Amino acid sequence: MHFMSALRAAWQQRDSLLCVGLDPDPARFPTHLQGRPDAVFEFCKAIVDATADLVCCFKPQIAYFAAQRAEDQLEALIAHIHVRHPGTPVVLDAKRGDIGSTAGQYAVEAFERYRADAITVNPYMGRDSVEPYLAYADKGVILLCRTSNPGGSDLQFLEVGRPGGGVEKLYERVARLVAEDWNASGNCALVVGATFPDEIARVRALTGEMPLLVPGIGAQGGDIAATVAAGRSADGTGLMINSSRAILYAGADEDFAAAARRAALDTRDAINAYR
Repeated sequence: MHFMSALRAAWQQRDSLLCVGLDPDPARFPTHLQGRPDAVFEFCKAIVDATADLVCCFKPQIAYFAAQRAEDQLEALIAHIHVRHPGTPVVLDAKRGDIGSTAGQYAVEAFERYRADAITVNPYMGRDSVEPYLAYADKGVILLCRTSNPGGSDLQFLEVGRPGGGVEKLYERVARLVAEDWNASGNCALVVGATFPDEIARVRALTGEMPLLVPGIGAQGGDIAATVAAGRSADGTGLMINSSRAILYAGADEDFAAAARRAALDTRDAINAYR
């Protein structure tokens, strides 16, 4: 499954720009799952099965699984998504960034061990640190550009000299590098936070139709209308708008998955209202 082809198909067939983030926190699980050795898998599986027809992709955050020694449950979860909900892309949110030889091992981890369809990557160490991921031409490589956290401005908003003269923000340099140089296989995307709609619009202007992964709505307070207006592509797609906690923990009882579905449906429809 080519990530970009699957993503475009999901946008169209499911009429959805919603990405559900899978950040399992056992402290917030319903009582009936507390203490079960497979609780992380069962919680996420229930969320996935309840919302798969409403999303363009899922985004498991690897730290939430690793912290619980649940990497095997992450493997099982991604396998479940591929078997039970074929064509649904899985983005492994790992934000890896290291020298080329180590990055090669991280790429194997993401794409061969976990069988993820895409991975988030930190571009700070430059192209040679990203090349091992780009070598998997059918997999998505989603690079951090303008992140949703307030501290992102510490570096991402610094002005740097532009080749040929003038200055640009560091996040703009990243966007241009990826769009003009690193995306030779057409498998790149960028992370741009919903908390910064002006920068979403700037990244869209710099990158054309490149997909954008947009965290920051829901619990982080990003505005849906501003996000869609700033980031949609010409055909009304181009976005993976992520919501995690607001959907995962919409309910606290045994009907948590049904509550998650209602929250996902409301969020998808709210996004579509502005497309």
